[in-house]
Amino acid sequence: MSRSDIAPYWPRGLSREEAARYVGVGATKFDEMVKDGRMPKPKRVDGRVVWDRAALDLAFSDLPDESTNRIDDLLRRRTHAA
Repeated sequence: MSRSDIAPYWPRGLSREEAARYVGVGATKFDEMVKDGRMPKPKRVDGRVVWDRAALDLAFSDLPDESTNRIDDLLRRRTHAA
């Protein structure tokens, strides 16, 4: 079974390629977004670099959108209230 077969069950820690796919962009664009702060920096687990799926969700919700999305509005309010 490949990772794409389990996409509905994403693990909490994602590789660079998985994190990019999770937010819907290619790895190069994802690297650019991490560098400019639109996506979070990774965590290090021993020798492995992983992105926290929950942090990706929050960062994705903070991206500008073309129309209002109720779920993103709720997540944005929750993070700004903390």
